[in-house]
Amino acid sequence: MEINALTAIVGGLGTLVGILINVSRFSKDRDKDLRSSASQQAVINTKLDGIGNGVDSVRIDVKSLERTQNVIIERIAKNEEKTDSAHKRIDKLEERVNEN
Repeated sequence: MEINALTAIVGGLGTLVGILINVSRFSKDRDKDLRSSASQQAVINTKLDGIGNGVDSVRIDVKSLERTQNVIIERIAKNEEKTDSAHKRIDKLEERVNEN
């Protein structure tokens, strides 16, 4: 009976040690995962900040281009008016030349 009891005690101790080792590893792995996850989150946040800054820069560039485009549109409209006026004057001059 002593051998059976000793075998049971050794088996129980082995199981207990195995459980303790697994709990310890689980705790270490969880800490590593948390650190890794925090590091990855920091990298993602940094990249998102960079993207946000890029978007802001593009937005400013687009506003500048819109202002330039509006100026060009106004200039084109004025040139069209001047061209129409010049064509009317040319037509009148052609009529005078054809009358003579």
